[in-house]
Amino acid sequence: MDTKKHSIMKKYLFNLKYIVLGTVISLTSCVSNDLPEVGDLEDFTSPTPFYNSTDITTSEFDCNDVELWAKYEINFQAGSNLAVNGTQYDWTVTPSDGVTFINKDLPILNQSIDGELAAVVALEKEIAKIEFKLPCEENQDKKDVLEASIADLKVQLQAAKDEVSDEVAQNVADLNTQISELPAATLQDQELIFSFPGPGTYTVGLTVTDNLGKSAYTEKLITVSQAVPTIAVPEIGEPGFDDGTLFDGTGDGRDSWRAPSSSAWGSVFQINSKSELGVLPSGLQAAKFPADGTRVGYQEIEVTPGATYVLTYFSELDPNNVGDVTVSLISPNATSLAESKLEANIIASRTDSSVGRVADVFKKHAITFEAGLNESVIILLTNSNTECRLDAFDIIVKQ
Repeated sequence: MDTKKHSIMKKYLFNLKYIVLGTVISLTSCVSNDLPEVGDLEDFTSPTPFYNSTDITTSEFDCNDVELWAKYEINFQAGSNLAVNGTQYDWTVTPSDGVTFINKDLPILNQSIDGELAAVVALEKEIAKIEFKLPCEENQDKKDVLEASIADLKVQLQAAKDEVSDEVAQNVADLNTQISELPAATLQDQELIFSFPGPGTYTVGLTVTDNLGKSAYTEKLITVSQAVPTIAVPEIGEPGFDDGTLFDGTGDGRDSWRAPSSSAWGSVFQINSKSELGVLPSGLQAAKFPADGTRVGYQEIEVTPGATYVLTYFSELDPNNVGDVTVSLISPNATSLAESKLEANIIASRTDSSVGRVADVFKKHAITFEAGLNESVIILLTNSNTECRLDAFDIIVKQ
C-alpha cells in the first residue's frame, strides 16, 4: 500500500472513532433522572399469600390403649411472593371456639432445657417407659424385674440431678426466664402454633398485606385427626442368640425359641459361638442349623392387629452343598410343623439358597408382613440340605 492511501485510511478511521464516541456521549446525555415518570411507575402487583403447616400433636395412652390426654397442636408458618419489609399477616380460624395460640419459640426453649439436662431427661424417660408397662404385665417374675429396674434407675436419676453443675443450672434458669417472658402469640404473627380443642375440620385463612397497603387472602381446610395410640414394637426374645439376654439376665440364647412341642415341631437349633466380637452380626453367638434339617426355631410374638411390620435378620449358608434356609411368619392357628406349611397359615416367608453364597459371610434380609386380624404371630426358622446360621433378628413398625 502506498503512503498516500495509508494516510487517507488512517484519517478515515480516526474520524470514525470520534463519530462513534460523539454518538455515545449524545445518547448518554439524553438519559436523565430528572425526566418525569421514569422508574416511578405505580406497582400494581398484589402479594400472593401462602402458608405451611406441620402437625405436632402429642398424646398419651395407657397400656390398654385408653387415652390419658391429647394436645392437638399444629404449627403454621405464613409467607408470600414478596420479599418486602413491612409485610403484615392476619390469621383467621373457623370455628374458633376453644382454639388457643402458642408462641412458636416455646417448644424450642423447652427442647433447649432438655438438652441442658440430657442425662436427667434420659433417665426420666426410661423410668416412664417401664412404669408404662408395669400395670399391664401379668407375669410376676417380669413385674419383679421391672420394679427392681425402676428402683435402680431412680437412684441413678437422683445421682444425675446431684451432678448438675452450677453453670447448667444457671442455663436452665435463664431458659425458664425466657419462657416466662415470651410474648403471647397473636393472629398477627408470621409463625405460631394453633392449639385446637379436639379433632375436627377447621378453616384457616391468611391475609397478607404488603408495605404499599395491597393485600390478598387464602384459606385451607385443616383436618385435625383423632389421636391414636402408638403401635407398640413387638419384643423378640434373645434376638441375637446370646447367653444371659432374657429379661432377668438368664437364658442360653435359645430359651425363647423352643417350640411348645418338639414332637410336633422339631428340636430347637444348636448354638454357634465365637470368642471375639465382630465376627458375627451380633454378639458372640448365632443360631446353627445342621444340614439334615431336623432343627427349628420357634417364637410367638405379640403384634397389633392391622399393623404392618418389617422383620430383619442375617443368614450364612455353607456353599459346599445346595440347600436353603427359610424364615416364615406363621399364624398361631398352626399347631405343628406340617400345619405351618399350609398356605392358609403362612403370613409371609423368605427362602435363601446357598447357591452363590460365600462361606462365613452373613447377608442381611428383610420380610415385610401385615398382622391382619392376628394378635400374635409365630417366627419359624427352618432349613434343608446345607448347614446354615441365623443371627441378629430385629423388628420395626412400618410407618
